[in-house]
Amino acid sequence: MRTHFTRRSLIRGITAATAVASLATGLAACGGDSDAATTTDSARSGEVVIGRVSNGAATQTTLRVSEVKSISAELPAAVRKRGTLEIGIGALPAGFPPLAYVGSDQKTLTGSEPDLGRLVAAVLGLRADVKNSTWENLFVGIDSGKVDVAFSNVTDTEERKKKYEFASYRQDNLAFLVPKKSTWNFDGDYENLAGRTIAVASGTNQERILLEWKNKLAKEGKKLTVKYFQDSPSTYLALNSGKIDASFGPNPGFAYHNRQVAGTPNATRTAGTYSGAGARLQGLIAATAKKNSGLAKPLADAVNYLIEHGQYAKWLKAYNLSDEAVARSRVNPPGLPLDNS
Repeated sequence: MRTHFTRRSLIRGITAATAVASLATGLAACGGDSDAATTTDSARSGEVVIGRVSNGAATQTTLRVSEVKSISAELPAAVRKRGTLEIGIGALPAGFPPLAYVGSDQKTLTGSEPDLGRLVAAVLGLRADVKNSTWENLFVGIDSGKVDVAFSNVTDTEERKKKYEFASYRQDNLAFLVPKKSTWNFDGDYENLAGRTIAVASGTNQERILLEWKNKLAKEGKKLTVKYFQDSPSTYLALNSGKIDASFGPNPGFAYHNRQVAGTPNATRTAGTYSGAGARLQGLIAATAKKNSGLAKPLADAVNYLIEHGQYAKWLKAYNLSDEAVARSRVNPPGLPLDNS
């Protein structure tokens, strides 16, 4: 997942549908990492503020979380000694509210994903050092050791398991976004995409799924046109102007967008959902670390502690994501199959 919209500058001063995305941009960066959106939070205070400077995307909630020594003892020695959990977020340049974006103070990286990373760090007795980058550089950061783990709406896939290990924490549900006036619906059938023009973010699992459908339709002599845009505001502009029929992406972001533009001339709606792991498996979003790093188990145990003690439910509720809850965090659960089916 990102499920993400990542590219260049944010378009300002336009319709209400695009103006909503401006809350996600405190910086207009051109790829790479952003020091401006990097924050170090102390977990040792025993409190984590959920939805801080969220600009209305969340209900600000202060949660008590202390180190659980039986879980922190599972950490690799180097991470324990360092005392920080280096958390990667792939939200440059424009962010993707309510999951990850620069807050109303124009510098703090906020959203459900970095906030969960901060909660997990608190359970592990570590400071959360949150680093923002483009979606592509998020994985470069994991590979190079610049970050320990990504909390960035990353879908668990069998392809990614070749290089990474996972600790699941939220359902991965994708959606099609259309203008409210549109009569088109997905209805769970890729055949309904024939003749349509659909936007998707590159390098994501939803792109893999959409391209698989495109190939199937091509074999049937039918056409599906796939479009790519620089960022979410550009995608919303294309949708409003009729350049695309729909956008295919993370359900949380689209549900948030629907709420923000309701009652405006550019109102949108969800025209169908789909599991991020394909038709036969519920997709899962997971904390993502380098394979054999030894981090997946302590991360999963930390999430399960938060589930068992109620902080997890309060985190989801603050961001209106309660319907994407999981009962347990699992280490390397089955993910999107290699054949995308």
